[in-house]
Amino acid sequence: MLAESVVEWTQEWKQQGLDEGRKEGRKEGLREGESLLLARQLVKRFGPLDEQTLARLAVAGREQLELWGERILDARQLSEVFDDK
Repeated sequence: MLAESVVEWTQEWKQQGLDEGRKEGRKEGLREGESLLLARQLVKRFGPLDEQTLARLAVAGREQLELWGERILDARQLSEVFDDK
């Protein structure tokens, strides 16, 4: 009986770990997709991006990417997208 319980608990913990991993993977995938889309939009609007800008996009969180994505609509130059004013 105890052995069966241990096996059942182990399976539950394993499933919980898999579920959490999938959830984190989806979140990271969404962030990467937003970063790539914003990079494409920036290139189309302002031309090739320098390494510093690409690095900022690569490490930015989803909220920051969303803010920059909104700013691109009104920005006349690349620096206006990233201004932290």
